[in-house]
Amino acid sequence: MPIDQLVAGILADHSQSQHELLPVLHKVQAAQGYVPQGVYPAIAEALNVSVAEVHGVVSFYTDFRTEPVGKHVVQICQSESCQACGSRELTAHAEQLLGVALGETRSDGAVTLQAVYCLGNCACSPAIAIDGESHALVDNTKLDALVAKVVGDMQS
Repeated sequence: MPIDQLVAGILADHSQSQHELLPVLHKVQAAQGYVPQGVYPAIAEALNVSVAEVHGVVSFYTDFRTEPVGKHVVQICQSESCQACGSRELTAHAEQLLGVALGETRSDGAVTLQAVYCLGNCACSPAIAIDGESHALVDNTKLDALVAKVVGDMQS
């Protein structure tokens, strides 16, 4: 479905109120995988907010993406607690395992590796999320197993 029709359908399901901005953005991202900047004007007009306000909300919340991501998204917490418990080393291992640098998507589109700044699991650092599911106390061995289970064998 073209993105314009998708957004029009989502907007039709919501009242024309600025309070609907977050739910609309979440639905666009759920359907499309990201919120393309090209839809900001349609959303702004329908909800009677400015394009700058739409951009401000999308850019404020790190969960919103403005670019397509891989089939799977691996996020590694980079907050202080996770750094103190080895997230930098875990990130380096993940980059080697997945064959992609932090903040990038593999050229085959299989996986995106992202930084995240708190998964609310500081007592069990380091923490990661794969496709939105959080995992705690992750070391290299556990990361290998989680990636193999969810993403598949990255060596092939």
